[in-house]
Order: sequence, then structure tokens, then C-alpha cells
Amino acid sequence: MKEEILKNIFKLNGRVIVITGATGLLGKKHAEIIACYGGTPVLLDLSQDVIDDFSNELNKKYNTNAIGFAINITDEQAIMNNAKLLINKFGKIDGLVNNAANNPKVEDSKSVNFSRLESFPLDIWNDDIAVGLTGSFLCAKHYGFEISKNPNGGSIVNISSDLGLIAPDQRLYKKDGIPENLQNVKPVTYSVVKTGLIGLTRYLATYWADDNVRCNVICPGGVENGQPVEFLKEINKRIPVGRMARVDEYQSTLLWMLSDSSSYLNGAIVPVDGGRTTW
Repeated sequence: MKEEILKNIFKLNGRVIVITGATGLLGKKHAEIIACYGGTPVLLDLSQDVIDDFSNELNKKYNTNAIGFAINITDEQAIMNNAKLLINKFGKIDGLVNNAANNPKVEDSKSVNFSRLESFPLDIWNDDIAVGLTGSFLCAKHYGFEISKNPNGGSIVNISSDLGLIAPDQRLYKKDGIPENLQNVKPVTYSVVKTGLIGLTRYLATYWADDNVRCNVICPGGVENGQPVEFLKEINKRIPVGRMARVDEYQSTLLWMLSDSSSYLNGAIVPVDGGRTTW
């Protein structure tokens, strides 16, 4: 009996789990591990064609019932409508993965670098906060509320970053021969959004605890994904294990947090960063 419990402790059989930013680099990996362990991924992103292609791929590979919707998560009415649709279709929602975030992009000129704090555009600030923080709040507000109605509760996982725990090392982005006012930096919104998600996690961990809804946050380090060799050389010096992450190295932590194997884990801030935040 005990062996059977241990064998099934990571299973997500029949659990309906909403994933935002589901067709991005990490979002796809989140959806794959959920499908692999028997869950039903609900994919939220912006392109319906991309979502449909990916959901079909998941269904063929894992014999699951993945479904997806093109939704702007800053649109509260769209989220409300989608939550109702999911309840009508599945009768419940068991989990939420707040993964969506903007990759801050700004257009520079020969005289101004808009990634820098003193030149950072207000409209980019507002858009990044809207997607990364407001969107996560709205998803928790509506999908999380539905999770709280489940007799067995459920799990909310927020995806933060190691840069929610430490400041970005701007020396990584410096290039020789460029004036200081034109040097690239990690934009301010990334740190603000990722730190804010940690605060949201703490709030949610206590809010629906009586309904057995747990909330935890993963703080991933960076993923190696075609960065310049010089950048990799420098950042690897700052990581105790000596490398950036592979794209699939966060899947097991997410599975743990969504499954019954973490039934007593609530409000946890878990860095998965090769040890970077310990230095």
C-alpha cells in the first residue's frame, strides 16, 4: 500500500491546470510535464494558431485533453469568461501556473539607450507591469477562486526569477568602447515584476489556506538559449555549478509543487538557480 502511494504521489491524473504564457520557452515545458503526469493543461497565450498546434502536439504525445485559448491576461472580462467556460467544460480547476511575462524590449537610438533607468519609457513600464503582475493577480483572482471551491483544494505556482531575490549584475551586459549612458542594462521592470510575484505568493499562501489552496513560487536562474559566448563565460563564473540551466531543469520542481508530493509546502520561495543566489 505504501509503495503504491509513493508511486502515485506525483500523479496529476484528472487535474485541470491553467498555464499562462504557455507557448513560450518555459511555458511549453510546464505544459509538457503536466501532460506527462496525467494532468489536463489549459494553455493561455496570445496566438490561437500557435496554441492549437501545441495542444494537438501534447494530445498526440501524451494522450491528454489539452486545450488552449488566445487571451490577453490583462483583460479581466476575458479571464472571467474563460474561467466560467472551463468550469462548464471540466466542472473544476485544480491548478494555476502564473508564467506569463513580457521580455522587456525597447528601441534604442544613437543617442539614447532606453533600457537604462533614466531613459526607460513609461509606456513600457506600464505594459510590463500589466502583463507580469496585474495579469498574475487577475488570474489568481478568478482561476484561484475557482480552485478554492474544490473539495480537495489545489495549487497555484508563480514563476519568478533569481532576479526576484538578487539585483541584476549589470556588468554582464557591458561592452568595451561604449559610453556609460549607452550601455545596455537589464531593465528595471524585470526585477520589479519578479519581486512582486514573491509578494503575491505570500499573500495567496494564506488567503485560501483554509480551503486547502497552496501557493508557492519558483525562482529560476537563466536558461542557456543561444546567448553570446562571452556572456555565457561571464555569467557562468557567477553560478556555483558553473553553467546556466537547461530548458527542462525546472519541470520537476513545478511537478512537485502541483502534485500531492508537496501537500505541506505553502508560501515557499524556491530558487532553482545552480546556487547563484547563495553568492
